[in-house]
Amino acid sequence: MPTIVVHSFILSFANISQDWIIAPEGYAAYVCRGHCNFPIPSHLSPTNHAILQNLMHLMDGHTIPKPCCAPKELSPIMVLYFDDDSNVVMKKYKNMVVKKCSCF
Repeated sequence: MPTIVVHSFILSFANISQDWIIAPEGYAAYVCRGHCNFPIPSHLSPTNHAILQNLMHLMDGHTIPKPCCAPKELSPIMVLYFDDDSNVVMKKYKNMVVKKCSCF
């Protein structure tokens, strides 16, 4: 049975040299962690590709890796920043916070 979890991960914009961002200073981005073992439960909504890759991994684990644990559902964040002309802009950036993970 796979152990798939959304694990805490705080991203600081200062740590990645993004001094043009006014706010937030960082945010809880979260990451997916876990293993996509056979069989993948249906509640994880695995792709058909993940199911077949898992079966192929069982037959040839040295060549074919297990499917990847990856974000399935993400949410946006609002960012206040300076644009190229030094104007202050507020923008919603999609797909920034992991909400759910699955096997792909």
